[in-house]
Amino acid sequence: MKGHIGGLDVERIRKDFPILTRTVGDRPLVYLDSAATSQKPQQVIDAESDFYAHHNANAHRGLYMLGEEATELFEGARANLARFFGAPGPETIVFTRGTTESMNLIAQGWGRRYLREGDEVLLTEMEHHSNIVPWQMTVAVTGATLRYIPLTDDGQLDLSRLGSLLTDRTKILSVTGMSNALGTITPLRQLIDAAHAVGAIVAVDGAQLGCEFLTFSGHKMLGPTSSGGLYGKAEVLDAMDPMFGGGEMIHEVFHDRSTYKPVPYKFEAGTMQIAQQVGLGAAVDYLDAIGMDVVRAHEEEITRYALDRLIDAGATVFGPKDPSIRGGAVSFWYKDVHPHDLATILNEDGVAIRAGHHCAQLVMRRFDTPATARASFYIYNTKEEVDVLVESLAKAESIFI
Repeated sequence: MKGHIGGLDVERIRKDFPILTRTVGDRPLVYLDSAATSQKPQQVIDAESDFYAHHNANAHRGLYMLGEEATELFEGARANLARFFGAPGPETIVFTRGTTESMNLIAQGWGRRYLREGDEVLLTEMEHHSNIVPWQMTVAVTGATLRYIPLTDDGQLDLSRLGSLLTDRTKILSVTGMSNALGTITPLRQLIDAAHAVGAIVAVDGAQLGCEFLTFSGHKMLGPTSSGGLYGKAEVLDAMDPMFGGGEMIHEVFHDRSTYKPVPYKFEAGTMQIAQQVGLGAAVDYLDAIGMDVVRAHEEEITRYALDRLIDAGATVFGPKDPSIRGGAVSFWYKDVHPHDLATILNEDGVAIRAGHHCAQLVMRRFDTPATARASFYIYNTKEEVDVLVESLAKAESIFI
């Protein structure tokens, strides 16, 4: 049925996203950059707006009615996220501005306290810079070293030498749940089990399965920008140092020292992103109403369609070609048209894609390319939009080749 992909009524879903009625020039907007940030349904926009309009106060501060309402909404969002991610309790969810801040919190709060000279941090070559640079900064001051799991030619992790990379010197494995540049879905269960077998802990960017840490960005799951957080096992969070110091994260302050509140509050200094996290709570409700199994089925089906259309059109696609082991971020090089030129021409047809290294320069070097074009798909994208993308590629070819 037209408009239904993977059991999802996409046409109905699209009505919840006001920005999708926009035009670019005289062309309808075709938004294919959800891997950079997802669009927001009206329900999320309303939740954030309603907070400012009717409940705006600082959480955990005032004893007056607005302050109590703000605290209730803020903590309600925390409980919502704990349930969504399968966490044992709200106290294991630390609010941050998103994955980048969460990874820095792990690298500083855990890494700087526990890593020593001779220890190793294991990453992969398909990591986003937010899961590389914080660890580079941490090993520079601790004396630990970085090691990387390499990539195969088809963009999957090369685990043939995992036994020599993951040893008793490995203290933490920090890995993405899915490559934003290749779409590759990480075999997390295998990696987590292997890491735990040598006594290492695991930090995951965007997925779980028994890991010690899980980072997530709200703006990539229909929530507001600057929303997101960090899940951590309670005992691991309790043993960490805070990254920021200031108001509200303290218990007592003396001239020469301070004591801190219990988790998660010792990590939440100053005024937090209250309205944004409330909006993220609404985003979680929206996704729950759809069902994450339906979201995944839609992603697989539209990704399969996009891969087939792009390859048939002559594009070189990076990463796995099997939609069952990849996500909806599809990076490609089209003929001899540079991705930046491609994105410029596609914009004239209302098509928004990403062009560049996608904060994954190790991936670009591995595949000997300065950049790629990337089309990324989410619940509101249709096969007809994929067709518009492919038609626009032909237009770019006629101009540049």
